[in-house]
Amino acid sequence: MSNLTQNPAYQYVLDPDLTSIDWPRVLQLFQLVNWKHRVAAEIEKAFKLSTNTIFIYHEGEIIAFGRTIGDGRYYAMLADIVVDPACQGKGLGKYLVTALNNLLENYHFVNLSAAPGADDFYKGLGWKRQTTAFIWPQGPKQLRQHCEKDEE
Repeated sequence: MSNLTQNPAYQYVLDPDLTSIDWPRVLQLFQLVNWKHRVAAEIEKAFKLSTNTIFIYHEGEIIAFGRTIGDGRYYAMLADIVVDPACQGKGLGKYLVTALNNLLENYHFVNLSAAPGADDFYKGLGWKRQTTAFIWPQGPKQLRQHCEKDEE
């Protein structure tokens, strides 16, 4: 990750000891970006099952995070790329996505599910819309936010 620009005002931690993470703060950040259906204990479990995690701190408080999920060789995805809205626009999301993606360079397939409205952000980083991806909607909200209109 040496080719990434890090702001010295922030602390970047790759694969930290997850027992030291402030999970209520992580839950709060999910809520601040309107991903409200999360539970701190479930978030902790999901992160512990992840391939890699990155947390960014400012003055000792988590302000951004992301993770990867993968099988070790063929399939991987970026998940839960979250930046505190008060800290957005400072390159933190770009750092998270680039750093995590760099960890997956030997995988055959790397994908992510973008939050509604984040298309331009990911396209600006070089990500391409996949024509062969499918989702099994877990309810009407997912159907509405993540499916093509003719698929509803």
